[in-house]
Amino acid sequence: MRIWSYLLMTAGVCLILLPKAMEWQADYLESSLLASTEQSFATAEAAADRRMEAENERLSSLLSSGGEDDEPEPLGPAEQHNQAEASSGPPAGSVPDEPAIAVLSIEKLALRLPVLEGATEKNMRFAAAHMTETSPLGETGNAAIAAHRVKTKGRLFNRLNELEAGDTIVVELQERKATYTVFRTLRVEPTDISVLKRSDKERILTLITCDPIVNPTHRLIVQAKQD
Repeated sequence: MRIWSYLLMTAGVCLILLPKAMEWQADYLESSLLASTEQSFATAEAAADRRMEAENERLSSLLSSGGEDDEPEPLGPAEQHNQAEASSGPPAGSVPDEPAIAVLSIEKLALRLPVLEGATEKNMRFAAAHMTETSPLGETGNAAIAAHRVKTKGRLFNRLNELEAGDTIVVELQERKATYTVFRTLRVEPTDISVLKRSDKERILTLITCDPIVNPTHRLIVQAKQD
């Protein structure tokens, strides 16, 4: 009898503890999954930061070495005629492989620029470029667009230094327009990526170019928020 009583008592205790044990196990698995997910997110964010740093380094190299001396000398009438005779279209390899993803419009600067995806030497030769590792244009986050600040007045980001807080920037996307209002301009070191810091709530547009135009040592930054 004692054995049976002991067995029944043990079984009763097990029945009482079983739900609790299952709850403890569920809590443990939940905590383990949460920890691994947070670690995965942290790893992914660190990797994204490294990619952004690498992209910024490539951009800095392009802005430091190109742009101010990229423009050809104006052709005379005879040279223009000969060039027209030689070719009825653009030089081979001068047209980007992919279409523009947006049009950047700044009325104050009388500027309209196609925006290509990727800050490459080819794309930035004659257009602005969206930095791939930053947020998509028009979306929550911090989307960066870079362009050379060439010598020719009004071309590319030559006049970017004229923008002030309160000025308007429009990004024309395929199906909509995103309107931004400038809230600050600043001059930073080429290695300073704090201006590319992500935002979880606001829609920020960051414009980047070299400063000064000749022998650039810094970066001119214009930041705007979507209205």
